[in-house]
Amino acid sequence: MPTKIAYTATATATGGGRDGHTRTEDGTIDLDLAVPKEMGGSGNGANPEQLFAAGYAACFMGAMRFYAGQKKVKVPDDAKVTVSVGIGPREDTGFGLDVKIKVDLPGVEKDVAEDLIAGGHKVCPYSHATSGTLSITPELA
Repeated sequence: MPTKIAYTATATATGGGRDGHTRTEDGTIDLDLAVPKEMGGSGNGANPEQLFAAGYAACFMGAMRFYAGQKKVKVPDDAKVTVSVGIGPREDTGFGLDVKIKVDLPGVEKDVAEDLIAGGHKVCPYSHATSGTLSITPELA
């Protein structure tokens, strides 16, 4: 749990949830949602897994850069974090997520890159919030 809240984002979903609309309180995100074709929907809109993947990728990059700064290591300007979020049924009931994180750190030695990835994973609030509840695989691209 955070010791002090520095920022709070608020979003509201309306309509059918996955087949509805979502908007942040400040309007920076304002979009229609649709169930992916692979899950029987139209696919004519964003879906929660895409939003989660985009947020996680950005957060992980920021966390990794924060960790690198503490270690006095430069993350290359052309570094990339790609997050894939899969969804499927759980054995018990409902649905579960599977997250894969690929990190590309051009020009960074393998052992340094692996440390940055591990440190980013430890610092990232998305990784912390989902610890023990999701299958998460961070790896070097």
